[in-house]
Amino acid sequence: MAATRLELNLVRLLSRCEALAAERRDPEEWRLEKYVAALEDMLRELKKQSSKPAPELLNEYSRKVDFLKGLLEAEKLPSSTEKALANQFLAPGRTPTTAKERTPATKTVHLQTKARCTGQMRSELLGTVRSVLLLLYRFKPCDPGCFEGLTSDEKQSAVELDAVLQHHQDMQEKLAEEMLSLARSLKNNTLAAQNVIKQDNQTLSHSLRMADQNFEKLKDESDRLEQHAKKSVNWLLWIMLIVVCFIFISMILFIRIFPKLK
Repeated sequence: MAATRLELNLVRLLSRCEALAAERRDPEEWRLEKYVAALEDMLRELKKQSSKPAPELLNEYSRKVDFLKGLLEAEKLPSSTEKALANQFLAPGRTPTTAKERTPATKTVHLQTKARCTGQMRSELLGTVRSVLLLLYRFKPCDPGCFEGLTSDEKQSAVELDAVLQHHQDMQEKLAEEMLSLARSLKNNTLAAQNVIKQDNQTLSHSLRMADQNFEKLKDESDRLEQHAKKSVNWLLWIMLIVVCFIFISMILFIRIFPKLK
């Protein structure tokens, strides 16, 4: 069935929206949001028509429109972590919108958005790590000589701060030691599991070899038993033939020797 004018307009606008979504847009860009709203209206009208396309095609259009709408909602979230999480739940289209596309444009947009959110999260994380390292560098435990020239309250505050930082440093060292211990135990458990799996594989290989050997022996014995059974049947057949012939000859002789009484 030929596509209607409304469906053709929907496909053109959908392709334009996918191209806009793939570009880097300014925060004040408003066209994509208006286009997606128009796509929703056109899709509702298309579903109401009597000559509407196949249900699979309608579902694909709805899937792509929902993807673009979810993409716009994810871009409005405040943090990159929330954007990345929302982007994980988006479902791009399965088929290309136009014949010129080799892969669905929504899938390409999905991958680009995922990479962009990952880069933003990495940048934020690196900035946070730099801030923490700078703070630790500024407030690292100091020598008692650095308190000279300070008042008693300032010295007390500096000592308390030094004690707190030293406590946190000790906790970090203890945590690092525990992590190393856990890593060693995990490595040992992994090696032990690897040895057990290796032994099980060897046992299984040996069992398979034994099963193959037993199968070959069973096959040989079956062939031998079949030949023996054939020989037994042949001897039995000859014996029965001989007995039948003997009985037949005996009956003839009996009839000849003892004639019928008158």
